[in-house]
Amino acid sequence: MKLRVETSHPYDVVIGRGLRGQVLDLVGPGAARVAIIHAPSVADRATALRMPLADAGLTVRVIEVPDAEQAKTSAVLAECWRVLGEAGFTRSDVVVGLGGGATTDLAGFVAATWLRGVRFVNVPTTVLGMVDAAVGGKTGINTAQGKNLVGAFHEPAGVLCDLDALQTLTPREVRSGLAEVVKCGFIADPSILDLVETDPRGATDVRSDVLADLIAKGIAVKAATVKGDLRESGGAGGAIGREALNYGHTLGHAIERHEGYTIRHGEAISIGMVFVAELARAEGLIGDDLVDRHRAALELVGLPTAYRADAWPQLLDAMRLDKKTRGSTLRFVVLDGLASPRIVPVTDEPLLRSAYRAVSG
Repeated sequence: MKLRVETSHPYDVVIGRGLRGQVLDLVGPGAARVAIIHAPSVADRATALRMPLADAGLTVRVIEVPDAEQAKTSAVLAECWRVLGEAGFTRSDVVVGLGGGATTDLAGFVAATWLRGVRFVNVPTTVLGMVDAAVGGKTGINTAQGKNLVGAFHEPAGVLCDLDALQTLTPREVRSGLAEVVKCGFIADPSILDLVETDPRGATDVRSDVLADLIAKGIAVKAATVKGDLRESGGAGGAIGREALNYGHTLGHAIERHEGYTIRHGEAISIGMVFVAELARAEGLIGDDLVDRHRAALELVGLPTAYRADAWPQLLDAMRLDKKTRGSTLRFVVLDGLASPRIVPVTDEPLLRSAYRAVSG
């Protein structure tokens, strides 16, 4: 399957099995050098990915970076720059990001900042990477103050989603990725929720057609959303635009930071979605049934829907640094109905605290 992301620099997302050899097509002509940035957990895949590129006469540098969010630091970024500089990378050369969402975030930022921008190709190897980080052109690293606070918009030249790569994932990693898929169901495509609710076992089985269908649907939602609002400046006619994809992320990112990034991204976002559902109920925007559906759908695939009560003061401080915050006003993506997201500014701290109590037991 091939999806076209129609932005100012259109590119293809290829989805299927046994696709490793197609990376050369996405790298395209004109490059002399390719850097494959990968995490240790996919070192074997990096070696296999290198072969068709080297056989085509390209000089390939393989750069191993730490796992997960530990890769998204200024020190790791500088090391990648060092390797590109020593290898003589020019503007016609290509960076390939191989791994989960953290790796592709880093690789994209390396490409965005080297010589003010070179081509890059994403080869995500996790559910989360396929449906979220690899598509859309958001790249970045973390700082001590928060997640993804330093970054750039830089679209890939192509994305290769080889579903065979998912077979090495732990069940926890699969569940984490499904949080972003379920998110797409709530903000845009309720058929995703129907699939999860009908066959939760198939949704978590990396060999199933159900999971493959869910991944394709999630990518389609992101591609359609990004098409109209690449730089998160708002959609046409005052529509919410790309910020809709941040559903659940304001509290979710705060939880990740509070946990020192030891919690999975999807686990934190799952809790964040229930929080904003409770917030929307408190604001009179949605009813009990839709709030309950959040908990039910997420718990069906084994995701958490509650967090520690004593963490609230630290989480509130972290949310004040969220990218959607304007001045001292926190802004949240909420629903005013199924598949109907909107931005709501909230200055009432007791209201936030009340919504958090509903997810803290």
